[in-house]
Amino acid sequence: MSSKWPLIKIVPIRTNFRFVAFSRIAAAISVVCVIASLARTLLPFEAPCAGLACGIDFRGGTVLEMASAKPIDLGVVRSTLSNMTTGDVQVQAMGSPAQAMVRFETPEGANPTVDVDKIKASLRQALGPISFERTDVVGPKVSGELFRSGLLALGLAIGLMLIYIWFRFELQFGLGAVMALFHDVILTFGVIAAFRLEFSLQTIAAILTIIGYSMNDTVVVFDRLRENLRKYKRMPLRAVIDLSINETLSRTIITGLTAILALGGLAIFGGPTLFGMSIILMFGIILGTYSSIYVAAPVILLWGVKRGEEEAEPLKPASVRS
Repeated sequence: MSSKWPLIKIVPIRTNFRFVAFSRIAAAISVVCVIASLARTLLPFEAPCAGLACGIDFRGGTVLEMASAKPIDLGVVRSTLSNMTTGDVQVQAMGSPAQAMVRFETPEGANPTVDVDKIKASLRQALGPISFERTDVVGPKVSGELFRSGLLALGLAIGLMLIYIWFRFELQFGLGAVMALFHDVILTFGVIAAFRLEFSLQTIAAILTIIGYSMNDTVVVFDRLRENLRKYKRMPLRAVIDLSINETLSRTIITGLTAILALGGLAIFGGPTLFGMSIILMFGIILGTYSSIYVAAPVILLWGVKRGEEEAEPLKPASVRS
């Protein structure tokens, strides 16, 4: 396959990069980015989502998707909703000019069902015959429960990953993997806050996916590192880490690029509903690759690791001349 498609040869099969040599610089950059991400995410420290742009799922409100036989005037939709609601109003086109999606906050103490029926009637009066293909109403109490459940899911996922790595490898491997996960999650939150991407249940799903991808990439590096620690007992730990990362680098890059290409198509053709989630996932894949090299692996170097006493099984040549 590689002979027919030479683009695969852009990524060399064997590399000899000295990753550990730049670990201190990478650590300093990571610490600065983590602090900046935490500040951007948590400040101002106000309910319900601090510095994040909370979606209807966590803030409480209503989502309407409408369709018409003719193009929908978004300005008319926005003015109609602004005259009837006091909270934030978001209006955006969807796949075609004849489709639109609106989001607005439900006033506190109001009856969401009654308000939505009034708004639908007003939109039909202003725009003519339209059909509502989706109507989601989330109350403030439900949105608060969803927010807490989403954060609990993230914390539980990280905790379970620590236990998994601890049992499969050693405790220091688990600590390195969890530090990489915290790094990826915090920086992802920072990107969401910095670019004002909507923080919703879809965002929680995207972050959970990033956790899974980052852990998978870390496990691949750790698995090769464990094999090389048994095989090269006298080689310095820094050299073993570099060797292990280089041996898995081409696989990591090809896998990441394949996923990014698929997500790029989803971001371009998936419409505004999937755009934010696609961007978050693409950023998370890049972060997962970086953290496996410059967060998880350097923790092993700082903590140290005991070499296995069993000898590695020698590789047998494909053919032996008699």
